[in-house]
Amino acid sequence: QVQLVESGGGSVQAGGSLRLSCAASGDIYARKCMAWFRQVPGKEREGVAAIDSGDFSMSFVNSAKDRFTISQDNAKNTMYLQMHSLKPEDTAMYYCALRLSRCSAGGGWNSLPSYKHWGQGTQVTVSS
Repeated sequence: QVQLVESGGGSVQAGGSLRLSCAASGDIYARKCMAWFRQVPGKEREGVAAIDSGDFSMSFVNSAKDRFTISQDNAKNTMYLQMHSLKPEDTAMYYCALRLSRCSAGGGWNSLPSYKHWGQGTQVTVSS
């Protein structure tokens, strides 16, 4: 069993910053790739960023490059998403996800079906 618990969401004004955390527990020793996705009502869930647990390589959606950073603290089994220069279009429910294949594996880091473990989400709201 794998448990993922997100925290750190909230409401900020445009230009502000937030740091999301994802605490992982359970059978996570075999994890290979962890990622952040986000979703707004009526739209498909979108990959935001991912970090490979082996070589710590990172991937980002274009809209997040230069504004977001992703990191992982293996000692704490926690992944982070540091978000700066937030925009109203960043408003969404943010989800943490984990999979057992490398981020570079078939389908790519943002392939939704490849992630079998998900958190419950944390809401981020950015006002203009």
